[in-house]
Amino acid sequence: MTELYASVGSNDIQAAMAFYDELLPTIGLNTLLDNPDGGRFYGRPGGAMLAVVPPFDKRPATVGNGSMTGFFLDSPAAVDAFHAKVLALGGSCDGPPGYRGPEAAGAYFAYARDLDGNKLCAYNWTLG
Repeated sequence: MTELYASVGSNDIQAAMAFYDELLPTIGLNTLLDNPDGGRFYGRPGGAMLAVVPPFDKRPATVGNGSMTGFFLDSPAAVDAFHAKVLALGGSCDGPPGYRGPEAAGAYFAYARDLDGNKLCAYNWTLG
């Protein structure tokens, strides 16, 4: 099995950590460690990991055009709940939950943006 590691940058690391502290445990990713240079690593030991950190080069964080962090979830209902939680925490919708393509293909996705504008995706894809 392959697990993914991704990072998102923030210009307000305290607000970003508060956002992700509330969001990520809902999908089983918990705090692994605090980064000595600011920010936090979330995940499962030996598994998927997301770092929420200020940029290493000390320049302002910017949203990468075409960049996205996706989370595979167990069901369409879990995708709906993730998307709703992002919005409740002050994030924004970048594509409401729903099937992409024919429903028979089983591709259920939702898109949102965190407080810094980083694009997040929650999906459940059961190849139909």
